[in-house]
Amino acid sequence: MEYSISTKCLYGKGDAVTTDTSGAVSFPIYQTATFAHKEAGESTGYDYSRLQNPTREQLEKVVASLENGIEALAFSSGMAAITALMELFQPGDHIITDCDLYGGSIRLFNNISKKNGMTFSHVNCSKLLAGNDADVLFAELIHDNTKAIFVETPTNPMMNVIDIRKLAEIANRNSLLLIVDNTFLSPYLQNPLDLGAHIVVHSGTKYLGGHNDTLAGFVVTSLEEIAAKLRFIIKTIGSGLAPFDSWLILRGIKTLAIRMDRAERNTQRIVEWLCRQQKVTKVYYPGLPDSPGYVICKGQARGFGCMVTFEVETKELALEILRKVRLIQFAESLGGVETLITYPITQTHADVPKEVLAANGITDKILRLSVGIEDEEDLIKELERVFYG
Repeated sequence: MEYSISTKCLYGKGDAVTTDTSGAVSFPIYQTATFAHKEAGESTGYDYSRLQNPTREQLEKVVASLENGIEALAFSSGMAAITALMELFQPGDHIITDCDLYGGSIRLFNNISKKNGMTFSHVNCSKLLAGNDADVLFAELIHDNTKAIFVETPTNPMMNVIDIRKLAEIANRNSLLLIVDNTFLSPYLQNPLDLGAHIVVHSGTKYLGGHNDTLAGFVVTSLEEIAAKLRFIIKTIGSGLAPFDSWLILRGIKTLAIRMDRAERNTQRIVEWLCRQQKVTKVYYPGLPDSPGYVICKGQARGFGCMVTFEVETKELALEILRKVRLIQFAESLGGVETLITYPITQTHADVPKEVLAANGITDKILRLSVGIEDEEDLIKELERVFYG
C-alpha cells in the first residue's frame, strides 16, 4: 500500500525497523554505543552505533520514504551532511554551485573544499535557466573535471527558484550529479528526486525537527552507487546522528504536515501585509504571482513554503525592527514552530565575501522571516507594533 505524504510522516513506507517486540507506539531510543554478539560470526545486524543504530536506522527509513529515495543517511548537522557529501569528490574535481546559498555552505566550499583541491563556479542558476540558451550557457561552465551541480531552491535568503527538471536534464546530458538542498520547502512540499535530481540534502534541524531543540542533517539519494559510498563515508568519519537526537527528529517529523500547512497559511497572510507597507521596499516570496519563480515553483512543488525575505527603507529601520520584536524572536535558524527573524548580513551570511553579498542583493536593509505556527492575528499585531508602535 502506498501512503500519502502526511501518513509517511508517521510511518514511512510502513517497513519499520523490527528490533523491538514490545509494541511501543513511539519508536524506542537505543541509547547504546555497542551491541553484544552471541558468538563469532553471528551478529544481530548491529555492531557499533557509529556504524548504525536502530533509532537512527528507523529515522533514515522515514526520511528516505518522504523523499522517495532508495536510502537516507542521518548526520549530526546539516553542515556535517554537506561535508560528508563533499567526500564523494577528489582533488581537482570541479562543482558548479548557485551563487545564492546558505552562508555555511559557501564557507565550507571556500575554506575547506578548496583547501582539499576542489574548484567551484558560482553562478545565478535561476537566471541562466530562464532563457532559451541555458544549454549553451551551462556548456561554457562544464569542463572535463566538472562532477556536479549544487543548488538550493528556493535559495537562502533571496528566494530564487531554480527549475529542477530543466537543470536535471542538463546534468544528465553531461553525466553530472545534481544535488539539491531542499531545506526551505521540506519533503512535504517538494521532492527533487522525483524531478530528476540525484541527491537531496536537508538541514534536519529545520522543518524536519521543527522545534528548534536539536541539530541534524540528511543526505538522500536515488542512486545505489552513491548510497554505498555515503554509507562507507559516514561510518568512517563518524558524523552519524546520535540515538536521542534521531528520536527527537522522528518525533518532529510526525507533525511535519500540520506544521507546514499552518505556517504556510500564516506566511501568506504576512506576505500580504508586508506588500501593503510603504516602509517595505521589496518582498521576496515565490508565492507572489509577480515573483520571477512563481510559475516554476507552482509546477514543481506543492506549496510556496514558510520563508519570506523582505527589504525595508533603511538600515536604521531594519535594526529598529530587530530591537523591537518580542513575540517574533531575533534568532538565527528557521523551520521551527516559533516565528524567527534573521539579519542575514551579520548572521547566516556573515562569512560571505562582500562582493558576493552585493551581487546577490543581500544588503543591510534585508531581513528574513521564518514563519511559525502562532495565531496569525497575533503575528500581524506584532508586525504592526514593531513597524508603527
